[in-house]
Amino acid sequence: MQRYLNFFELRSKLGGRSRSAIYIDLAAGRLPKPIKLGGRLYWLEGDLDACLSAMRGEVA
Repeated sequence: MQRYLNFFELRSKLGGRSRSAIYIDLAAGRLPKPIKLGGRLYWLEGDLDACLSAMRGEVA
């Protein structure tokens, strides 16, 4: 089952990056696009993990 991360959990998983740095990464395509549910943004944890693994050069 996929888990959805809210913005606070995303920041925590990315090592406490600032809000503006995360939005810059989103605009540049370095992070997966979020899903908007009820006015809030959520990221699928599996998509984020795959993206981070690809950045590190690992096979997902």
